Amino acid sequence: MSRTIVDIHVLQTVPPSNINRDDTGSPKTAVYGGVRRARVSSQAWKRATRVHFQSTLDSSEVGMRTKRVAELVAEQIVAQAPSLEPQAQELATQILTKAGIKMVEPKVKKGTEIVEPATSGYLLFLSARQVHNLAALAVTVGQSPDQAAALDAIKGEARAAADSEHSIDIALFGRMVADQKDLGVDAAAQVAHAISVHAVDNEFDYFTAIDDRSPEDQSGAGMIGTVEFNSSTLYRYATVDVNALLDNLGSVEATAKAVKAFVTSFVRSMPTGKQNTFANRTLPEAVVVIVRDSQPINLVQAFESAVTVPSGQSRVTEACNRLASEAEEIHEAYGEKPVALFVNRHGDATAPLGVLGKSTPLPELVEVLAELVDGRLRSGHAGG
Repeated sequence: MSRTIVDIHVLQTVPPSNINRDDTGSPKTAVYGGVRRARVSSQAWKRATRVHFQSTLDSSEVGMRTKRVAELVAEQIVAQAPSLEPQAQELATQILTKAGIKMVEPKVKKGTEIVEPATSGYLLFLSARQVHNLAALAVTVGQSPDQAAALDAIKGEARAAADSEHSIDIALFGRMVADQKDLGVDAAAQVAHAISVHAVDNEFDYFTAIDDRSPEDQSGAGMIGTVEFNSSTLYRYATVDVNALLDNLGSVEATAKAVKAFVTSFVRSMPTGKQNTFANRTLPEAVVVIVRDSQPINLVQAFESAVTVPSGQSRVTEACNRLASEAEEIHEAYGEKPVALFVNRHGDATAPLGVLGKSTPLPELVEVLAELVDGRLRSGHAGG
């Protein structure tokens, strides 16, 4: 059976900003094509996409990544059986251990008898349904006259509860469980590091803050400092393996919904670094979505030679021209025949992308895309 791959290409201009910092507080950069580019890490944009899911998906369809999994399960135990509140933390720890998740012993705070919840020792991704099902098993144990025997009896069920009914974000971004590899989930989506299509030089903003209660006859600032920033037109790329997504979710309907949510949230999201300082939130000038049956294809080669334009001309226009040309040349050179191609753009600067197809509003684009994915799955084109 053929594959179904969804590639998302985005061109987005961001004004002075520092949306993704390195360990020194500077905007992240990378050398590509022999020049330094602005860079936003894949982790930063995956996190932003996950956060944006809160506005595109129901809370029951997303998961939570935390070390405080015992606390999470304990809250659900109390919700299901309030009488078990005194032992909810202990039951949660026991059921997670039975599921194969290594728990770290709680620490007692000095000078008090308050005990902190047990933790997993590493960030663990659990779906809302997995938390609910683990809690339900813990309630069964807690209400049993022989808790030890009941706990031993549900070991297999606990493991199954932690490894089934994955949320959409777990299915897309995967889950790694270091000490229990069989509980891991292979990611169905990949996100590239976004880079600027042109060379950048970081700049520094020198700022001062005035003490509002400083006497009028005293001059000078209450605080001074600097913040580093740059501005850029970014090329962003992500891809979704629909086959793998279906394997993770087990439902055609859920898979089509996940593709729709991912494209919407990846396009509309923005990492929040220094947002209050720069108010840099923008939406992309252009989005190209290509559905393939062969393999993912990142079109970043279009920008290996950094974009340079005469003063007063649009960098976005040249970027759009290069992106369109790269797509057409790749398709011709390798005999690539996309299953479908969608364009969303605005402004005269993006006119070169018109050769790829007419512009479709994003809400309509993702609806048609979801229908296409659903149809291919049901007809067997994305199976096996």
